[in-house]
Amino acid sequence: MSFRHLAEYVLLAAGVGIEVLSAVGVFAMRSVYDRLHYVATASVGAALVCVAVTVRESFSLIGNKTLLIAFFLIVSGPVLVHATARAARIRERGEWSIKEGERVEVVER
Repeated sequence: MSFRHLAEYVLLAAGVGIEVLSAVGVFAMRSVYDRLHYVATASVGAALVCVAVTVRESFSLIGNKTLLIAFFLIVSGPVLVHATARAARIRERGEWSIKEGERVEVVER
């Protein structure tokens, strides 16, 4: 087994492991805001899978496309999480901003 195959398998196992842990975290959490923390890590797992494909296929048409997909996932992940959190807050409270004089409550567990 060459170093290239070993790197491919390690990256693939790490990516799949992160995806599984993200799915378990989303399933286990109660509130939408807690779930969003685990959704954000899913893009890192998918990017690791894309890098594993690039290690296997080298810098060919397929390898370059997977690197582009990994870049897109890493860049768009935080934007998607922020937009989802904003939509959840608007649905929950009716507006995004805090009204003047409104008290912010911190929930401790």
